Amino acid sequence: MEELAQYLFDQAIFWVPKAIGAIIIFVVFFVLSKITKKIIKNTAQRLNFDGNLTVLFVRASNIVLMIFGFVTVLGTLGINISALVAGLGLTGFALGFALKDTISNLLSGALILLYRPFERGSRIKILGYEGVVVSIDLRYTELDSEGDKVLIPNSKLFSDPVTVLR
Repeated sequence: MEELAQYLFDQAIFWVPKAIGAIIIFVVFFVLSKITKKIIKNTAQRLNFDGNLTVLFVRASNIVLMIFGFVTVLGTLGINISALVAGLGLTGFALGFALKDTISNLLSGALILLYRPFERGSRIKILGYEGVVVSIDLRYTELDSEGDKVLIPNSKLFSDPVTVLR
């Protein structure tokens, strides 16, 4: 019984500082993500960014910081993270390849919202469709074409010629 108590005491001395360090690191990354969120929101408001674009930047920064924090915590606890990092890289590559059209639309939507080649209420013509821009989302741009609702993928709006009729 005395040997078991000594073993548990030795393990506690070994693991408690690592656990405290891991908790501190996770809290630092959590606070850093909240600070980054405020910075992005303030900057986006000052630069008059679209709300959808701001939400995209905030979510992406939070996810990236929390993943870095999680990997750092695992490394602090003594877990070999090289296989995990390689797995994350391969997973990112596979997801990027599988979702290339969706990611293309998302990035095109972000660039359209950032550069603003046209805005809500503008009359545009693309791919044989002509109409008034009702909304610009991260994936589609909605046109009102003589009472019909037309959804144009943003990748088409970014890669094909668009005529802004005003």
